[in-house]
Amino acid sequence: MTAQPTTLSSPPQPSGQRRASKRRRSGGFRGQVAEVDLRLLRVFRTVAERGGFSAAEIALGKSKSSISIDISALENRLNIKLCQRGRSGFALTGEGRMVLEATEELLSDIDRFQQRINSASGILSGRFSFYMPDNILIHGETAVIRAIKIFTSRNPSVFMNMCSASPREVELAVLDGRATAGIVLHAPHRPDLQSTALFTESLGLYCGASHPLAGVPEEEITLETLTQQRMIEVSSAVSSPAWDRIKGQMTFCAGAENVDARALLILSGNYIGFLPEAYARPLVEDGLLRHIGPESLRLMTSFHFLVRPSPDTSLMIETFRTILEESY
Repeated sequence: MTAQPTTLSSPPQPSGQRRASKRRRSGGFRGQVAEVDLRLLRVFRTVAERGGFSAAEIALGKSKSSISIDISALENRLNIKLCQRGRSGFALTGEGRMVLEATEELLSDIDRFQQRINSASGILSGRFSFYMPDNILIHGETAVIRAIKIFTSRNPSVFMNMCSASPREVELAVLDGRATAGIVLHAPHRPDLQSTALFTESLGLYCGASHPLAGVPEEEITLETLTQQRMIEVSSAVSSPAWDRIKGQMTFCAGAENVDARALLILSGNYIGFLPEAYARPLVEDGLLRHIGPESLRLMTSFHFLVRPSPDTSLMIETFRTILEESY
């Protein structure tokens, strides 16, 4: 009788070990960063900054389903669960927070490298993140639009990234380096920031068509009348001599950071508030708003170009600032 060869078999592995072994055998991340990885990491950073897929749609110019595909591709590439998403909301995992921190460092290093190459070659390339307040109004070919047009035409290798945020968020983005430059409503008095005055905007006082003041003759709308109305809070960045004298007498009952939100409150008919005159003009012409109060109550707000000087971004910033100043 011929002896059969003995086959040695490994003992069965627990299911968790089998999954880990399978992950190690998969074609995942090997420490080499490809261009596709950088694209996916930038998507991930934006999603994390915005706090979810839906909130990142506008910033990325992509649908929620496309963003989800990108995040899943990155998770498969890294073999890491980056975030929880579902009915309970969006949240980074512990590993996701670590990847986000590493992503910030990596992208900052890339930006610094590109800026040094810019300085050495005199040719601009890299990412220019320009933050704008979400209550800025663009009418016609303004100096900012002309500057963007000239800057991007002369420097086609620059990736122009436009972001909209609250005025406070714009300032914070410049401070922490997320923004290469920004436009703010007032010039911060900080030694580490530089600002350049750009332009001013006038604001008038309005009520909605259904507000009690909508049908009152202009001569009957006195200061005492205005102090009895429910008013929307006014930013400290705007002022006028008349307003500075009387604002302490007004009754503030609502607040809104951006111009669209203020307009909605006014259109409700329950509040009066200030709006940029260029913004309000078509609504007045359509009979939806009415300008009220004396002309002396017109407010003025100023916009400033804000940067945080850095050797890594100085060439790009100064190039854009020069073009912007020449556009006026």
